[in-house]
Amino acid sequence: MVSAASSSTIGSTGRPPRVAVIGGGHNGLTAAAYLARAGVDVTLLERLPHVGGAAVSTDGFAGLDARVSRYSYLVSLLPAQIIRDLGLDVQLARRRYSSYTPMPDALRPDSASSSRRPGLLVDAGDEAATRASFAAIGAAGDADGFAAFADRTTRLAAALFPTLTQPLPTAAAARAAAGGASAWSEIVDAPISDAIERAVHHDLVRGVIATDALIGTFAALDDPGLEQNRCLLYHVIGGGTGDWDVPIGGMGRVSGGLEAAARAAGASIITGVTVTRVTPDGEVTWQERVGGLPFGSPGLPSGTELTAAFDLVLSAVAPHVLAELLGDEAPATQRPEGAQVKVNMLLRRLPRLRDDVAPEAAFGGTFHSNEAYSQLEAAHATASAGGIPDPLPCEIYCHSLTDPTILGDELRASGAHTLTVFGLHTPDRLLTGEDDDRMRDELERAVLASLDSVLGEPIEPLLLEGAGIAGGRAIETKTTRDIEEALAMPGGNIFHGPLSWPWLEAEPQGPAAAWGVETAHPRVLLAGSGARRGGAVSGIGGHNAAHAALELLADRL
Repeated sequence: MVSAASSSTIGSTGRPPRVAVIGGGHNGLTAAAYLARAGVDVTLLERLPHVGGAAVSTDGFAGLDARVSRYSYLVSLLPAQIIRDLGLDVQLARRRYSSYTPMPDALRPDSASSSRRPGLLVDAGDEAATRASFAAIGAAGDADGFAAFADRTTRLAAALFPTLTQPLPTAAAARAAAGGASAWSEIVDAPISDAIERAVHHDLVRGVIATDALIGTFAALDDPGLEQNRCLLYHVIGGGTGDWDVPIGGMGRVSGGLEAAARAAGASIITGVTVTRVTPDGEVTWQERVGGLPFGSPGLPSGTELTAAFDLVLSAVAPHVLAELLGDEAPATQRPEGAQVKVNMLLRRLPRLRDDVAPEAAFGGTFHSNEAYSQLEAAHATASAGGIPDPLPCEIYCHSLTDPTILGDELRASGAHTLTVFGLHTPDRLLTGEDDDRMRDELERAVLASLDSVLGEPIEPLLLEGAGIAGGRAIETKTTRDIEEALAMPGGNIFHGPLSWPWLEAEPQGPAAAWGVETAHPRVLLAGSGARRGGAVSGIGGHNAAHAALELLADRL
């Protein structure tokens, strides 16, 4: 073992404070950039050969010029404040359409007599067209209730979103700021099923609202634990409006901009290393890669173990991973569980619909497949019993419609498009580790079958082909196990663990608690999606950990 630095205390003087950031995802990069800009000596340690974590773009299909956001997809919670503070070259594009949801055959009494399938198109730019679409599916009476629920959640978003980059408010203060005209009581006080069933009555319309409560979360809509409510809250408060935007150039532009900001500020970013231990007093041990090592120790062989002492350690990895590094006793019941399967595709053109709606409009927002309210409830019951839901509820996004730059000139001119699909209610418990390849294939087939059941033509013949692509077709499927293996997210949980309300019941004690980043160890802070206001591509966990750290280190700066 090589000692890379000697131990010190936060109160010592004579050198800049030293902080370790464990994990180089977008949150770790955010924390590193803020700290380095404030004069902190920052060392970021990342297991992968590159930074960015889940927020990266890849050439996923060999021989085809397309930059795919492999794991994450859209941006809602990334505050403009972080973009401004760090000078990020990140442009977010608003989608014209909110969503399109075809009517499942099970809800159509005339399904045997007609091939036409009406769907609900929510057009953010045309209220009259949206109302006409409600009428077309037999839900004209729900148009007002749907709009009113959206208005109440927007009021809540406007009140809560600015607080996500401030010290935590108390629940009483947050509720007062939200006001009585917001959706506070509907989301906070009872299972979200109650509010949805009061607001609208059509099965399909209820499902459109309910999906925001379930993406990445395995819960029933009437679960008294309210995990589904917290999931919905984070889906509707982004930007103060709830809009989900497309990062121009792909998700890699977000993490790439954060990396550039951190490096420009002087942060030391070390990739390809494995952190093996963290102590409560700030000591970190890792195994080095071949080549240039930090702290002036070049030339040591690969696998050399290095230990350094830091004034603070900011953990941008999942809390369950941090507990293992600290040697904490972490019961198996606390292990997070993800509940999604992600499928990326590259098509030679968009598929035809069984509706008069143009594919460019239907796929211009979020395309819902088999996500009626009753279907979501049935899918949860099936998965709880150990089966793959049939049909599988899915959400589909076409990034290339909003951002054609992710495609090369030839693909763009040919009419090709990307599709990203999130299958819901596919919990990690369905994968046993014994036959995960077979399960991946089954989940992929379930996704394709779900899409085929609502489209005007099968989707598989539309997949682009290439000799260099695994399997020959431009499709890749990522299960919860794939996500855990690739990104060290336990159970494939994209939020790093259960989401928390973005407030406290009582006044906090100390900077770490005030910013929602505390652990049981004063020198170790949470800086990732597992922090109190983490989840999604936001940078909020990193921002808040950095601000808590700067308060703790104030007398050294």
